[in-house]
Amino acid sequence: MSGHSKWSTIKRAKGTADAKRSQLFTKLAKAVSVAARAGADSTMNAGLRLAIDRARSFSMPKDSIERAIQKGSGTGEGTKLEEVRYEAYGPGGVALLMDVVTDNKNRTSAEIRHLLERHGGRMAEMGSVSWMFVLKGIVQIPAPADREGFELAVIEAGADDLIEHDDELTITCPPEAFEDIKELVVSKNITPSYLSLEPVAKNDITIDSQAESNKLNELREALDANDDVTNIYDNEAG
Repeated sequence: MSGHSKWSTIKRAKGTADAKRSQLFTKLAKAVSVAARAGADSTMNAGLRLAIDRARSFSMPKDSIERAIQKGSGTGEGTKLEEVRYEAYGPGGVALLMDVVTDNKNRTSAEIRHLLERHGGRMAEMGSVSWMFVLKGIVQIPAPADREGFELAVIEAGADDLIEHDDELTITCPPEAFEDIKELVVSKNITPSYLSLEPVAKNDITIDSQAESNKLNELREALDANDDVTNIYDNEAG
């Protein structure tokens, strides 16, 4: 399997200025609320447990997480939220998957379409892009001191790949091994900086044109500025 190129608006917002941090918490709260629709008990709802873990990794306040759970489970006040995934092509023919959480699907769909067209992209039919991706577990941690011993333990737990970059280790695994690897990491007193079950590109593509690459980055920034967009995944190499 080739290396993957993933772009997550939530992950990229970490450590930014207050305005960005507020936007980050809004996105995280929406993700928690949507997950809570399947049940407010995180011990019985794996999706909610993952959303809470991710929110905590970005230091989201406990009371904000609780309010989001109440809103999603119907015990709190607020408008009904809906989770939608859009498929598209960006500049350079890059395939895009965009997750949004919205209280008005028609409005958000129009906004996403406008941003794509403005920045050299276009909407794609359902299924025309998603087949290029496969669901994987992603666990990112500070690179451990005992790298060799840790790698052996993680591989035994089911990891597909380990990549070290900027003193962080990214572990990729099949969905069925995700919980085991997360528990292994926690058992070694390591706090994950990123946890996710997400689409990973089966094959990456390289954009040869710098102009097209710049357009793609501009599209990413524009989508990032939309409060309804929670995650974007693409197949650009890098």
